[in-house]
Amino acid sequence: MTRQGSDPSVVIVGAGVAGLGLGIRLRRRGARSFTILERGAEVGGVWRDNTYPGVACDIPSHLYCYSFLPKDDWTRVFAPGAEIQGYLRDAARSEGLADHLRLDTPMERAAWQEETGCWTVTTPAGELSADVLVLAAGRLTEPRLPDVPGLDGFAGRAFHSSRWDPRPLGGLRVGVVGTGASAVQLLPHVTERAAHTVVFQRTPAWVLPRGDRAFTADEQRPARADLAAEAERLFEARISGSSAAAALRDRALDHLRRGVADERLRAALTPAYEIGCKRALFSDDYYPTLQRDDVTLEPSALERVDGGRAIAGSGAGYDLDVLVFATGFETTRQPYAALVTGREGRTLAEHWADGMTSHASTVVHGFPNLFVLDGPNATLGHHSAFEVIEGQIDYVLGGLAHLDRTGGAPLEVSAAAETAYADLIDRLAAPTVWINGGCQSWYVDPATGRLALLWPERATEFRRRNGTFDPAPFRGQPTVRDAGQTGGRR
Repeated sequence: MTRQGSDPSVVIVGAGVAGLGLGIRLRRRGARSFTILERGAEVGGVWRDNTYPGVACDIPSHLYCYSFLPKDDWTRVFAPGAEIQGYLRDAARSEGLADHLRLDTPMERAAWQEETGCWTVTTPAGELSADVLVLAAGRLTEPRLPDVPGLDGFAGRAFHSSRWDPRPLGGLRVGVVGTGASAVQLLPHVTERAAHTVVFQRTPAWVLPRGDRAFTADEQRPARADLAAEAERLFEARISGSSAAAALRDRALDHLRRGVADERLRAALTPAYEIGCKRALFSDDYYPTLQRDDVTLEPSALERVDGGRAIAGSGAGYDLDVLVFATGFETTRQPYAALVTGREGRTLAEHWADGMTSHASTVVHGFPNLFVLDGPNATLGHHSAFEVIEGQIDYVLGGLAHLDRTGGAPLEVSAAAETAYADLIDRLAAPTVWINGGCQSWYVDPATGRLALLWPERATEFRRRNGTFDPAPFRGQPTVRDAGQTGGRR
C-alpha cells in the first residue's frame, strides 16, 4: 500500500496512444516508479499493427495528437498510418520513456492482493508488484473473424486487415470481406494490384467526402482549437431525427449520387439506417473503385468457402486466390478482461459478463486501484479519441495524487456510483442514432443493447464530468484534511 508522501508505483499495460500519453505525463511530473508493458516489439498500438495499404486516420491530423505534445508538421490533412506511428515512436523517445518500457512483454495475468493492498502482474519475464494498475490495452486490438464454414480449408491465402500479408497481389483474384473503415481505405490499393477484386458487402456504409490532400510547404496549418470546435458541432448530427442529422444524410446521398451513376449499384450502396448509427466513412475514391471493370460488388455476406471458391449469401460463387477480412475487432468483450482478477477472485470479464460498465468511464467496482483507459464509454463518434484519453489521463493523475496525499485505503469506487454512471450513459444515449438509428454496430453490446464503447455526448462534456478526480464515489476514502494535510483537491 502506498504511504503518504510516497510515489505510488504504477504498471501500465499497453504502449499505444493511451499508455504512452499517461507515461509522458507521469515522466513530466517527475514520477519514477512506473512501468509500461507492451506485448509488441515496438510502441504504437493499432498504428503499429495496421500496416495495410492506404491505412490513415479519419480525424484531421492536427486533432490526432496530444495537446501537450503537438505536431505542427503533418504532411497531409489526414495523416497516413506510418506517420502517426512515427509520431508515437518519436514521442516515446523524446519524452524519455525508454527506461520505463518493457517491449515484447505481455501481461499474462494480474491479481489484486488483499493482504498487501497492491497488484501482482505476471509476465513471461517474471512478476511485478504495483500500487496501481492501469489497463491501456485499447479496444481495437484483437481481430474479429467471422465464423465462415470451410475457411480452414481455403486453398489460397486468408488474413485479417490488421495482420496484413505483404506478399504481392499481382495477377491474383482477391476477395475483400467487409465494407467498413479499413475496407474503404485498402480497397483502392488492392484493386490497383489484383487481377480482379470481389467486395463482399453485408451492409452498405454511409460515405462522406474526404477532401484529403498534402499540405504545401508554406501553408499555414489549421489551428487545433478551430478543428476541435468544428468537431464538437458535429455531435448534433448524432441526435436521431435532428436537422443536423438530416443535413449530414443529404450530404452523403449527394456524394453517392455524384459518385455512382448506375441506379442499381447506387441502390445497393444506399444504407437503410440513419447516418452515424454505424461509423460513417470518409472517402473520395471508394465509389470510383467499385465501378472499375475489374471489381465486383457482391451485395451479401461471405457465407462459406469450398476449396478455392467463396460462396456468398446470395448464392453467387467466386473463384479466389486471396481473402482479406476487413471485419473489425473484438470490442464489447475485451480479451484482456479475463486476465485481471479483483476482489474475491472475480475477474473483470465476469464483472462485465452482462456488459462493460464503469464509473467516469475509468474505474470499476471490485477492482481497487485499477484504472481502465479507452474502455467502456471512452471514445467518441464525432471527434478525436485523444480528447477522451487526455481527460482520462487527468483523472488517473488526480487519483494518484490523492493516494500520494492521503496514504489512505486503496481506491475502490462504490457499486452505487458505477450503477449511477451506467444509468447516466443510458439516458444520454437514448436520443442518439447509436441507439435509435436502426442498425447493429460495434458501439453497442449485442447481448444487452446498451451503448458500450462511445461517450454519448460532446468531448467538452466528458472533460467536465470526468476529467477531474473526485474521491467522493470511492469507499472509505479519507479527505486531505482527515489525512492531516492542508488545502483541498485541485
